[in-house]
Amino acid sequence: MKILVIEDDVTTGGYIARGLREEGHVVDLLDNGRDGLVEAASGTYDVMIVDRMLPGVDGLTLLKTVRGAGNTTPVLFLTAMGSVEDRIAGLNAGADDYLVKPFAFGELSARVAALGRRPQTSDLETTLVAGDLTVDLLTRKVTRAGQEIDLLPREFALLEFLLRRKGRVQTRTMLLEGVWDLSFDPMTNVVETHISRLRAKVDKPFDSDIIKTVRGAGYRIDG
Repeated sequence: MKILVIEDDVTTGGYIARGLREEGHVVDLLDNGRDGLVEAASGTYDVMIVDRMLPGVDGLTLLKTVRGAGNTTPVLFLTAMGSVEDRIAGLNAGADDYLVKPFAFGELSARVAALGRRPQTSDLETTLVAGDLTVDLLTRKVTRAGQEIDLLPREFALLEFLLRRKGRVQTRTMLLEGVWDLSFDPMTNVVETHISRLRAKVDKPFDSDIIKTVRGAGYRIDG
């Protein structure tokens, strides 16, 4: 599943994201409600995990805004606010589940899995497209201009990560955390190496480049 985690505690957020990625999920991690609201509004997530006490925009306001816009993505509130009144307020705001800190990751994982099994009102995204490049997420088949491209697992993960954020610059740190689950390391060139390998397969044999370099910022896919 594709999961959005909005948690301002760096340690807790990193722990959740790492555990979910190890289970095979794609995880976006944000540490404030303002950015979380913008990302949540995209409506492209299978499940969202939201802390209630967030800087910028608090969790209740975020959820009410998202629900008011018609977004039905299942939401799990994860918070230290555990009174009956707090739970009622969270559920009335539109949360589908409510888990109080401290928590066991196994229980969090089980609750996320249960939310992900609930039928959704819209079809899940199974195909990503940018120009003449198409990625089928079910068969993991990549084609460009009708020509099939063979990618290694990490190359596929990198391409999928960029395509899911089409039109937005992804920094080296974002790619390290999102694709490799690594903290920033100025000594590693793993991002540059894999971008080069990916370009050799999806760009070099064709007339135009899909992957753009934004000087001093990162990489972006348009289209």
